[in-house]
Amino acid sequence: MSEISYLVKKFGDFQVEWKTLGEALQRTKGTKITAGRMKELHKDNAPIKIFAGGKTVAFVDVDDIPEKDINKKPSIIVKSRGVIEFEYYDDPFSHKNEMWSYHSINKDINVKFIYYYLKMNESYFQNLGSRMQMPQISIPDTDKFQLPIPPLHVQAEIVRILDKFTELTTELTTELTARQKQYAYYRDKLLTFKEGEVEWKTLGDLCSVSVGQPPVIDKQGDYPFVNAGTTPSGYLSTYNTEPGVVTTPSRGQGGIGYVGYQKSRFWCGPLCYKIRSTSEAITTHFLFYVMSNSMKNIIELANMTGVPALNKKELVGLLVPIPPLTEQARIVSILDKFDTLVNSISEGLPREIKLCRQQYAYYRNLLLNFP
Repeated sequence: MSEISYLVKKFGDFQVEWKTLGEALQRTKGTKITAGRMKELHKDNAPIKIFAGGKTVAFVDVDDIPEKDINKKPSIIVKSRGVIEFEYYDDPFSHKNEMWSYHSINKDINVKFIYYYLKMNESYFQNLGSRMQMPQISIPDTDKFQLPIPPLHVQAEIVRILDKFTELTTELTTELTARQKQYAYYRDKLLTFKEGEVEWKTLGDLCSVSVGQPPVIDKQGDYPFVNAGTTPSGYLSTYNTEPGVVTTPSRGQGGIGYVGYQKSRFWCGPLCYKIRSTSEAITTHFLFYVMSNSMKNIIELANMTGVPALNKKELVGLLVPIPPLTEQARIVSILDKFDTLVNSISEGLPREIKLCRQQYAYYRNLLLNFP
């Protein structure tokens, strides 16, 4: 049963009125302030939040900006330049004056219902803005946008359902952040050894280190093409490397320092090192966690001028601790659980967050799809 049918079953037939955003809500101006001034005025835990473009915000005291520029009503903030998006906020706030916001002065309109409808149509405004050299939209773009206005109790039910999904996603994301910090703490703790506690050798003494090759066949398939980035550069119909290998980019912006552990067959590209233990003293899986914990050291080995590059000569000189194999296995067992929890898209929290977002998008599209 569709959610529109659910709403009809719950409330009976109802009429939907269409209005422009400018007719439905009251538009509010911002405050005249620069990013530099926001930085100067910022105080942690101050009561007034000031929004700028993207994720830039500042918290200021009530006396720091004119009283007339402080909005105390639940509102939809229009981020109109650069990253074009909508944000809902229900505490006292202001924003830079090239932005604008909307709040409701009509007791029959729930501003959060309007927010969810605009959020569903965010790509429409982003497409409008992309026509400009600097992505941006104007006040008429939002003022003239058509909105469905069902009865207030229907709006409230839609908001209730979508809020549940939003709250669950927020809870899962907060949990993921906490677990990532916990993972980093234990990885550092487990892989920090006192002087003289373990033997240390260079990566070159323990492992084979080589780069991959360009794909021979580039037909799409099931094997990840692992190259310069932090995610696969595609999927191929063939492979050149067996699983159980550590990979790290040799060249490219953004990937230097990233360490991956390949659990399935893959194609290793020419901008990626593949590293496998050739020593009975250390396992490749344990080596992965050692290198993951040494990302800063790997970056320091690289030449970061121009196009960042990590030469093999520097990489093979990376020092690696060698605890007993039983201790390596214990450490791997602990860290594998954390890694699955915080990184796995098939088992861990990222999978739960992805599913929750998919459900939210599905129900949002059904609930807000008015004829």
